[in-house]
Amino acid sequence: MSLTYTAGSLVAARGREWVVLPESAADMLVLRPLGGSEDDIAAVFPAFEEVRHAEFAKPSAADLGDQRAAGLLRTALRVGFRSGAGPFRSLASIAVEPRAYQLVPLLMALRQRTVRLLISDDVGIGKTVEAGLIVKELLAQGEATRLAVLCSPALAEQWQSELREKFGIDAELVLASTVSRLERGLELGQSLFDKHPYTIISTDFIKSTRHREDFVRHCPDLVIVDEAHSCVAADDATQGGTSSTNQLRYELLRRISADPDRHLLLLTATPHSGKESAFRNLLGLVRPELATVNLETPAGRAKLAEYFVARKRADVRTYLTKEDGLTDDSLAERTAFPSDRWTKDEPYRLTPAYRALLDDAIAYARDRVEAAGEQGKREARIAWWSVIALLRSMVSSPAAAAQTLKTRSESAAARTAQEADALGAKVAADSADNDRLEGVDVAPGAAESEEAGARLLELSQRAARLVGPAEDAKLKALTGHLKKLIADGYHPIVFCRYIPTAEYLAQQLDGKLGKKTKVAGVTGTLSPQQRLERIEELGADSAEEAGDPAVRRVLIATDCLSEGVNLQHHFDAVVHYDLAWNPTRHDQREGRVDRYGQKRDEVRVITMFGEDNGIDGKVLEVLFAKHRQIKKDLGISVSVPDETASGVTDAVVEWLLLHGRQGSQESLFELDGHQESFERIEREWTSAAEREKTSQSKYAQRTIHPEEVAREVAAVRAALGGADEVRDFALEALRELDALVRTATSSGRDGGGDFTAQVGGTPAGLRDALGATLGSRLVEEDREIPFRTTPAIARGEAALVRTDPAIAAVASYVLDSALDVNALGPRPARRCGVITTDAVTIRTTLLLVRYRFHLTLPSRKGDQQLVAEDARLLAYEGLPSRARWLDDDAAAALLAARASANTHEQRARNQISRDLDGLPDLAGHLSEYGTRLAAELDASHRRVRKANEEIVRGLKVVPQEPADVLGVYVYLPQPASTASGAEA
Repeated sequence: MSLTYTAGSLVAARGREWVVLPESAADMLVLRPLGGSEDDIAAVFPAFEEVRHAEFAKPSAADLGDQRAAGLLRTALRVGFRSGAGPFRSLASIAVEPRAYQLVPLLMALRQRTVRLLISDDVGIGKTVEAGLIVKELLAQGEATRLAVLCSPALAEQWQSELREKFGIDAELVLASTVSRLERGLELGQSLFDKHPYTIISTDFIKSTRHREDFVRHCPDLVIVDEAHSCVAADDATQGGTSSTNQLRYELLRRISADPDRHLLLLTATPHSGKESAFRNLLGLVRPELATVNLETPAGRAKLAEYFVARKRADVRTYLTKEDGLTDDSLAERTAFPSDRWTKDEPYRLTPAYRALLDDAIAYARDRVEAAGEQGKREARIAWWSVIALLRSMVSSPAAAAQTLKTRSESAAARTAQEADALGAKVAADSADNDRLEGVDVAPGAAESEEAGARLLELSQRAARLVGPAEDAKLKALTGHLKKLIADGYHPIVFCRYIPTAEYLAQQLDGKLGKKTKVAGVTGTLSPQQRLERIEELGADSAEEAGDPAVRRVLIATDCLSEGVNLQHHFDAVVHYDLAWNPTRHDQREGRVDRYGQKRDEVRVITMFGEDNGIDGKVLEVLFAKHRQIKKDLGISVSVPDETASGVTDAVVEWLLLHGRQGSQESLFELDGHQESFERIEREWTSAAEREKTSQSKYAQRTIHPEEVAREVAAVRAALGGADEVRDFALEALRELDALVRTATSSGRDGGGDFTAQVGGTPAGLRDALGATLGSRLVEEDREIPFRTTPAIARGEAALVRTDPAIAAVASYVLDSALDVNALGPRPARRCGVITTDAVTIRTTLLLVRYRFHLTLPSRKGDQQLVAEDARLLAYEGLPSRARWLDDDAAAALLAARASANTHEQRARNQISRDLDGLPDLAGHLSEYGTRLAAELDASHRRVRKANEEIVRGLKVVPQEPADVLGVYVYLPQPASTASGAEA
């Protein structure tokens, strides 16, 4: 038996109408409800159930709407599309509206047979979204079937949340804490990477031999590597510590990338890290030939540009403007990055009691280093790292000092001097390697034996007595800074080095910053998931009282949050309570807040330092001053290599031990024995900065011209709608559905296009749908729901973008109620309308038409058959039998027409009946338009994939006839004595 129904045709079954999908066979139809989603797909067997051809019912002349009916129905229809006909299959089904610049990596990917990209956009630009767009598109097109994301364990939950909430990809976490549970559910001989098509895998977990080999054997056809720079090492890197870890990861990625058919996305904001060989190794993972290509030649740079994209904020803050080579600014997009950081170094001076404690600790440290130096190299290095730990904890807080003084040093267990360095640096130094942040906030030990000794124990007891603002001047100063930030309306996050310090601050500050200020702490004692939950709880607690302008939130955190975790939605200021010994760590901390989605135009940063403790001042003088000068001179932030930072801080400690607090005041650069070393460090650092500056222009993204992006953005907006249309739709629809809406004008608030809505009075079906997406409590208690013009929103808010779940719920209700003439309650949109307006001079009719297309998209895995939809406005003057068709712009302009006079109800019915009865006369033009639209879509698919002949060969776009006429709207000219051309 041959297949009776073609893909895209309409059938009636089970009391409703369906669209036939390409997966159908002669004996089984795979159907999607007309206007329904992919979740509603069903299988119907014609041998057992009645199935018949169906035609979309024409509108009823008895169901007339007002002047807003056409626009509301059109937008509701377009918002509901989840299978767009354009070349970007995924954009209609994701819950984020990407910025135009974020489409560039997607366009680059679609021009490759096997996608290989190194995405190195700046911190906060949105590399996760860019990667998610590519993943969703490859999955939608059938180019990939399985996905693995390799990332640090601290970022795994965030990746899972981003993929699920924004892209509808439900990935399984494969971590050391979850693998046992996952493996219990496996069948004999089955790999968990086969059972779970989408996984997020800890790079630490995958290092073990057993799991590494299993992953390589069953590796998915699409892999993302986050923080990819941590997975390669320079050719001259020393073995041990981080380098050996990097080497293991590099070997894993080298084996994964060896498969020429595997898609691979490498993400990193710092691809260079100052070492050319590491950068070359990274490029070799993308394409082997890139490891040796001559990047000094135009041809070499052009080759790299096909696979490498690296942009700074300044490159994308404004995009698609005349400055980018476009003819006008009609598609211009301005991204809301904070314009600047307000920074200030705030000193504090120790109290006499704390000063005496630190002097005694320095004296002890000097004695230990001198004594250990006579015992051998191993003992000297153990003593050195114990002293580092002691001094850092001393200047952090009394709590950290007390803990360190009675805890055994990590390096005390070392068997060699090299092992002592590896163990000591892990807990006492500040690495620029993001992957080493997990677990570094534990307070280090200073004791070199199981028994701390009477001297250390006495110091510990003295430290414990200094807690509180009376003797802890640093805590007192922090309290003042926080009160000032809170008074200025900021929500600060305070970064500490050690867990005891963070816990001490959270306890001391609770209740001291005002009754309306919520304080919470997050440290490495919590799992990554618990950290995110703690932050969300703090945000939720303060959000409940958001109506009170005095409510503020303060987070005390260690560096377990300084990389990867997005904090910009809840916080807008950073206080460095403990000065890091590497400026890169400060960049990481500030980057959590100062990024896309931050609502503040100015982020405030306060760096606290002890001007009389002998350490902080010197670190600021040498490391931070140089780091800031490079950023000021070159306009970019250059990572400080670990060896550079440790070389400087070693000199600081040596200076302190040699001279004491009251010793020489000469500059570190003037000290004998250090001047040559510092000059070398400065030369290397400056050289790295110049290389980074050069690379920004040498490797600038030139593969995709802004004109190409503009053309695709215009096509996407024409098919799916833009932000202004969605805002107008949501505002009008909610008002028509009896929501209490307050705009910036009506409430006096500075909303910039934002508005709020209380939906307690809306129909029950809409309330249920909104409760499922925004939270039932918010809806049940009839609270104000903020609708924001920015896609970056907090929990309980809705973004005014077509893919936001709350907007989708409103659109679904508007569309369903328009199609159901028997629906109870308000119906904002109707399928017919007649208005008298001065916007036309001759009788004009607007049609809202839905086209369905059967697409054949060739791929590496065979042809993929798809059914897609598009909604278009068509308009003609006169009667249907003698229609004079208008262009698309003129048709769209009719949506803005407003009634200038009343139209008698009976006249309106007579007028609309003429057009409804004349629809058969329009069938020829509607068919021609569909054929033309199919040709445009075909050209668009080929244009996007123009560099991939294999993909475009066999591509077909076929319109499914007849098109559905969803709406018919008649515009009558204003009666006047001079109006003689109107057709009655």
